[in-house]
Amino acid sequence: MMPFLFRPGRLRFFKQIINTQKPKNHLLYSLYSSTTSPPELEELCKVVSSSIGGLDDLESSLNGFKLSLTSLVVTQVINSCENEAPTRRLLRFFLWSVKNLGSSLEDKDFNYVVRVFAKRKDHTAMEILISDLRNGGRVMEGQTFSVAAQMLVKIGREDEALGIFKNLEKFKCPQDSFSLTAIVDALCAKGHAKKAEGVVYHHKDNIAGVEPCIYRSLLYGWSVQENVKEARRVIKEMKSAGVELDLYCYNTFLRCLCGKNVKRNPSGLVPEALNVMMEMRSYRIAPTSISYNILLSCLGRTRRVKESCRILDMMKKSSCDPDWISYYLVARVLYLTGRFGKGNMIVDEMIERGLTPDRKFYYDLIGVLCGVERVNFALELFERMKKSSLGGYGPVYDVLIPKLCRGGDFVKGRELWDEAGTTGVSLSCSSDVLDPSITEVFKPTRKVEEVNLKSCTIAKNPVNIKQESLKGKKGKKKRKIKKKSARK
Repeated sequence: MMPFLFRPGRLRFFKQIINTQKPKNHLLYSLYSSTTSPPELEELCKVVSSSIGGLDDLESSLNGFKLSLTSLVVTQVINSCENEAPTRRLLRFFLWSVKNLGSSLEDKDFNYVVRVFAKRKDHTAMEILISDLRNGGRVMEGQTFSVAAQMLVKIGREDEALGIFKNLEKFKCPQDSFSLTAIVDALCAKGHAKKAEGVVYHHKDNIAGVEPCIYRSLLYGWSVQENVKEARRVIKEMKSAGVELDLYCYNTFLRCLCGKNVKRNPSGLVPEALNVMMEMRSYRIAPTSISYNILLSCLGRTRRVKESCRILDMMKKSSCDPDWISYYLVARVLYLTGRFGKGNMIVDEMIERGLTPDRKFYYDLIGVLCGVERVNFALELFERMKKSSLGGYGPVYDVLIPKLCRGGDFVKGRELWDEAGTTGVSLSCSSDVLDPSITEVFKPTRKVEEVNLKSCTIAKNPVNIKQESLKGKKGKKKRKIKKKSARK
């Protein structure tokens, strides 16, 4: 739940990607109506998934199989070996299948394999298959183009994705509203809003019915760049076009505005964010805890402690109750700025209000306290975590035990080690940390310079302190007055 606070992932508005769930044992799994796999098919999957031998050895092994090859068998093998097999072996198997089956291999199977390589982020394999798809006169599905465009933009090849979109007719894929939304969404996800607007401008006729998706993608694209001016322009265009603004639009703009103010105008974080929330209420859109958490996250990044506490109080007094993420953000900035007592009060208040945080709440805050060398407070927070019966204590033990031992508290470290053993918690840290002869204790060193008053000239002549302190304009005036009186 926490990624959206720091560097949020994008929301998909026109996503039609089919994710097929598979059992853990992929090699013994087959599609369609068959419940068990023939021994030959299982053996074929093992050969493709194996990392032993080169690609030529793989092809020679495939030629020795007596299993009758069909389009269904190819799909079963690809689906079974999708996650286990190296992509180059998968590619060689599929190209071998194309050579043996020829036109009997259906277009839907070709498209499925392209999506598999896009999911595995193998650009070379996907490029080879897209080229074969085009040269063979096959049909590219809109879903395949959407997945390929997203992958290309992710790896920094947005121009290549645009090139495929411009030549979709050669792939027998229409440049309709689906493909337009797919390329715009892919470009804006990585902040290429200007290129996306160029695509929209040249394909105005295809945006009918998908205007909300297009505008939201553009708004997100400009927010990735933290371009408040362009993001505000998109919102104005949405209003003029009659597109309804929702909570997502304003939260996206709020994230853009706060992100920019963190770098350029930290003092303007609260007033400008509250102005946006006031605008939201004027359109009958009530800010939620997500809206306030965006602001709290940015306040924490700039260590604005008073404003963070004030926003949390504002949430409690308004109709928007804070969630555990709100308390986490405020407690974190309090711990980071050395206000440990206040931070503990915030955590206790959250527990009293009946909010049950995620394990990450305790993981991160205990890590922060250990980072600022306050292990005693980290132990207190760990006790609160155990009282809540959340489980997942192993990572906390792995942090606290070495930290205590390196700080010289081997007794407490041993106590935690034994406690983890009695409760059946498996630890990743080694027992060597409990040995004082192995673990090096951290001893902070500070150079203290002793001042010898006997050799200090100022100490010998205390009168000189007053004389040397007469500097600046006042000293000059006094010296001038003395000179004039001496002349007279």
